[in-house]
Amino acid sequence: MEQNALKEKKDLRRGILLDVDGTLWDAVEQITQAWNIYGEDLPDVTHRISVEEMRGCLGKTMFQIADILYGYLSQERRVEVLNGAMEYENIYLVGHPGRLYPKVRETFEKLREDGWHLYIVSNCQIGYIEDFLLAADAGDLIEDHLCFQDTMREKGYNIRMCADRNHLDYALYVGDTAGDLEAAESAGVDFIYAAYGFGSVEDTSRVKAAITSFEDLPGCVAGI
Repeated sequence: MEQNALKEKKDLRRGILLDVDGTLWDAVEQITQAWNIYGEDLPDVTHRISVEEMRGCLGKTMFQIADILYGYLSQERRVEVLNGAMEYENIYLVGHPGRLYPKVRETFEKLREDGWHLYIVSNCQIGYIEDFLLAADAGDLIEDHLCFQDTMREKGYNIRMCADRNHLDYALYVGDTAGDLEAAESAGVDFIYAAYGFGSVEDTSRVKAAITSFEDLPGCVAGI
C-alpha cells in the first residue's frame, strides 16, 4: 500500500510558484535609485522617492504604485512616468542587480532534484523577472513565469493561470506578504510564508508552512 502511495505521489506533476521581492532577493535600493535617476530629467517629477516608500509599494500592482508615488500628477501623466521608470529600471538592474538571498540557485537545483517544477509569478513589469534570473544565473531552472504586465490582472489570477497552463496536479505559492497569501487563496493553492521577507502574515493558521530562510524550502516541502 505504501509503495502504491509513493508511486502515485511521484507521478503527480508538482509545482512551486515563487514571488520575487522579499522572497528571492532584495532590490529595493536599486529600484529606488533607478526611479530617482529617471525622474531627475522630468521637471514635473518633484518628489524624490525614499527606500522605505518603495519598500511599501513592492507587491502592489503597477497602477497602485503610480497612485502612491506619483499621486500629485494627473492620472495620465503618472502612468506615463511609471512606464518610463520601469523601463529604465529594467536596464539599470542589469548592471546594478538586487541582493540575492543565500543559496538561491542551489535551492532551485535541490527542488528540481526532488521532482518539483519551478515557476515565478510576480506583480511586476515585463523584464523584471528576466533581470532576476540573469542575476541568479537561474534561467535554466525556472520553467515559466508570469507578471502583472503580461495579463494586467491580479496575482491570484496569474498564479492560477500559470498552474493551469503548466498542467500542475498540485501547486503551492511561496511569498512574504499577506497579499501573497490572499493571492494564493484566490488561486486555490497552498501557501508557504517566507517569514524573512518584507511583509508579515498575522494569521499563520492559513499557511501551509513558514520558512525563515529561502534555503529551508526543500526541507519544508519534503513531506508534501
